[in-house]
Amino acid sequence: MARIAGVNLPNNKRVDIGLTYVYGIGRYIAKCILDKTGIDAAKRCVDLTEQEVAKIREVIDADYKVEGELRRIVTMNIKRVTDLGCYRGLRHRKGLPVRGQRTHTNARTRKGKAIPIAGKKIATR
Repeated sequence: MARIAGVNLPNNKRVDIGLTYVYGIGRYIAKCILDKTGIDAAKRCVDLTEQEVAKIREVIDADYKVEGELRRIVTMNIKRVTDLGCYRGLRHRKGLPVRGQRTHTNARTRKGKAIPIAGKKIATR
């Protein structure tokens, strides 16, 4: 089992898909990493040799911020705008959508489950 940046890559997946299990690596970055190392993207994770895994680790360590370091950076950026008290920071603080989405309807992922208001009825005529 290949272990990269503290994440076990799934054995039955192709290498380019398996790399996306690492936080901070998507499809495009995975393809770039494999191009730099010269590893075939169609190869399965279980078929990787120790040398190939070491090459991938070296490229990731040298060129990309992933996992804990990236999570820390994102958290610090959110904390910075929250402490500034700017509009984005206030939206983070209140748990509302930050990037201009509507909140009259939808936004349930960010706002949480709808809370019924007692005594409120829709007037029908």
